[in-house]
Amino acid sequence: MMYFLGYDIGSSSIKAALVNAETLAHVHIVKYPAFELPISSPEKGWAEQNPEDWWGNLIEATHKLIQESGIDGHQVVSIGISYQMHGLVLVDKDREVIRPSIIWCDSRAVEIGEAAWKSLGKDFCLSHLLNSPANFTASKLKWVQHNEPELYQRIDKFMLPGDFIAMKMTDKIKTTIEGLSEGIFWDFKEKSISNRLLDHFGFDSNLIPELVDGVGIQGKVTAGAAEVLGLKPGIPVAYRAGDQPNNAMSLNVLNPGEVAATGGTSGVIYGVTDKPQFDKQSRVNGFAHVNYSDQNPRIGILLCINGAGIQYNWTRQMLDSEQSYESIEEVLKEVPVGAEGLSFLPFGNGSERIFENKDIGSHLSGIDLNRHGKPHIFRATLEGIAFAFVYGAEIMKEMGVCMQTIRVGNDNLFQSNVFSKTIATLLNCNIEIYNTTGAVGAAKAAGVGAGYINSLEEAMNNQELAETIRPEENLLPYQEAFSAWKHRLEVELNK
Repeated sequence: MMYFLGYDIGSSSIKAALVNAETLAHVHIVKYPAFELPISSPEKGWAEQNPEDWWGNLIEATHKLIQESGIDGHQVVSIGISYQMHGLVLVDKDREVIRPSIIWCDSRAVEIGEAAWKSLGKDFCLSHLLNSPANFTASKLKWVQHNEPELYQRIDKFMLPGDFIAMKMTDKIKTTIEGLSEGIFWDFKEKSISNRLLDHFGFDSNLIPELVDGVGIQGKVTAGAAEVLGLKPGIPVAYRAGDQPNNAMSLNVLNPGEVAATGGTSGVIYGVTDKPQFDKQSRVNGFAHVNYSDQNPRIGILLCINGAGIQYNWTRQMLDSEQSYESIEEVLKEVPVGAEGLSFLPFGNGSERIFENKDIGSHLSGIDLNRHGKPHIFRATLEGIAFAFVYGAEIMKEMGVCMQTIRVGNDNLFQSNVFSKTIATLLNCNIEIYNTTGAVGAAKAAGVGAGYINSLEEAMNNQELAETIRPEENLLPYQEAFSAWKHRLEVELNK
């Protein structure tokens, strides 16, 4: 028996999944550690993690997966990697990490990105890069160059988180077009690394790893890595992609008009188009999708809400850390739509792209001390996150992204009926919940990259639909609650 192994390297945990290479059924999935990984914030707006911690937790997740599934690790024939997007990992010539990774929700480089947006010119940035440099990987690297010059001089290569994990497995430093596009290094018009951006920031092109295909053999597991993982040496690493493109692919969202979403630490809606598109204010972003090529320019339009699952978890920790999300969902039935006037703006996890990189923080407002209790706060939190999704989706609709059906996995905020029903009703769409995860999708894609499966379409075609959430017929209370929420948001944005 042969198996594909997939990893999802998140900022909160590592997920690992085994997929039967013959049937494409997932065999077992684990998450490690059980608690959420810490994010260091030495200064306001900073968010850092140690890449070696990702690797250490991945090793433990692999051991747990093999032990619980009962398979022999030598039966794994291909590996795929999904990873948290936009992070910056720096290594020296000895492959040693030289500073903590500046991860996706770090806000320190906002001003650098805004200055580049003005200097390079809005027209160039949008037509060539599809985005403002904003707070993405290129701007984070410039921050290091400017603020930590001695450390910058030690850099041999910069990487994204998935590139780092692949390096630990294969001892090869590689990256992909998809990865460079999410870092805002890729020029979609020139179909190459953007020399103009490198010149503007003063980056040497030697800092960029060698390019490989995102779906294809990118290196083979070394004897040393195989020993610590409990796998066989020589297994190909045959797929890597950022977590949101990978999540969409895992839900068989590969072609124009198809839309996926996820409600993890951050919240995302991701729609696929067949041509480079951009929002004129760069509030939502376009990146090369997992099946992008010059001949097949599939672009993922990505809306990101930083304060999603992290906001809900924060509320639970503050109010009742012992209560499960399932029991909270039962309590929410006591509270009507709109939480009786209580409103939550869930934007306390750094600057938000939908607000042109403003950092307005989280706000709970409309509190009535005689009426509101814990259930109201929980409902207002979930509704506030859902309203943020809808607010961003309206921008995507303006760009022509169709929202008739949204596909989601069965492992995040969309498990909440309150959350899913709010979005489905306000967007007048169906939400299809599938029994799959990003780690399973990465495993299947690894089968394609290693030549065991003919195409991504074939690998992702057999999806198990768990549930369909449809809009409520009575739209009015949802509209009224959303309108009140938007009014409170506008007050904060105009301060």
